[in-house]
Amino acid sequence: MKKLTSTLLGAAVLGAAFTGTVFAEGKTVGVSWKVFQEERWKRDEAVIKEIVEANGDKYISADAQGSAGKQLTDVESLIAQGADVLMIVPFDSEAILPAVEQASAEGIPMIAYDVQIEHPDALYVTFDNVGVGRLMAKTMLESGKTEGNFAFIKGDQGDPNATFLFEGIMEVLKENMDAGKINNVCEVFTDGWKPENAQRNMEQCLTSQDNKVDAVVSQNDGMAGGAVAALEAQGMAGSVPVTGQDGDLAAINRVARGTQLVSVWKDSRALGKVAAEAALMLASGKALTDVPGTAPFSGGKRGVEVTSILLEPTAITKDNINVVIDAGWIEKDKACEGAQDGVAGC
Repeated sequence: MKKLTSTLLGAAVLGAAFTGTVFAEGKTVGVSWKVFQEERWKRDEAVIKEIVEANGDKYISADAQGSAGKQLTDVESLIAQGADVLMIVPFDSEAILPAVEQASAEGIPMIAYDVQIEHPDALYVTFDNVGVGRLMAKTMLESGKTEGNFAFIKGDQGDPNATFLFEGIMEVLKENMDAGKINNVCEVFTDGWKPENAQRNMEQCLTSQDNKVDAVVSQNDGMAGGAVAALEAQGMAGSVPVTGQDGDLAAINRVARGTQLVSVWKDSRALGKVAAEAALMLASGKALTDVPGTAPFSGGKRGVEVTSILLEPTAITKDNINVVIDAGWIEKDKACEGAQDGVAGC
């Protein structure tokens, strides 16, 4: 069971907390991305890089391309290039530990960006992923899907976020499941969180259940796209609600079109800002607990307590797509292309 003591903090509160903080110049911030080709990481990087370089510091990065082995080498390379602080989005939180231990031994501070690393020297900066799972399940129930056959398309088995998300999902659905109203007919991890793997998992689920699936709880937008493609092939897209997260542009449009129920939006610009400013503080010699808004967190496989900052997510449905449009996250014409009637903001 996860123990959570972190306060959920809005980006505005954290931004105010960082105001007036003086960061040392001439430092190097090294970032290791797990799979940079995913849309959302490009948004994160743009904010991080802008803040780092505006402070007179150097930004370097590497893309592990979905390989735990390559990521180990990448982190070693970032260290060799003189990184004063490391920001790591681990592909596999267990496999990355040898590189984390190396950085710790060399006194290099670290940020586990969006994905937990169970090491006391790594500041965990993310959105509340259990809360994301709760929002997915809550939105599903509020849509009227309170019973039937549910398929659960989970993320990569090596990513603790997949476990955190499922914990939140089950917390909300438990009562209906215990009452026999909701049946878990498919539950599968998806290698690399890849849409094509999610599509294959969904196709196999539909085959095994003779298409008798009433709802799909997909743990992110990329996989939701794969699930929707599988449903579409069977003429079921739009009639079977599908969840997701990340606020991917294609997913927001699917919400408007009615083929995806919800995308839990985690404004990665806010996350990138908080993480970049925390990285500059750590590179300047500050301790993890000196960073504004931190609190203890434990809940991974090892139960290691880490220092964390958690931001709060927002569920985007057809009733509030205007929120992401007004925030400049997506242009109205792209969000609303082919939208159903009654979509807020379209």
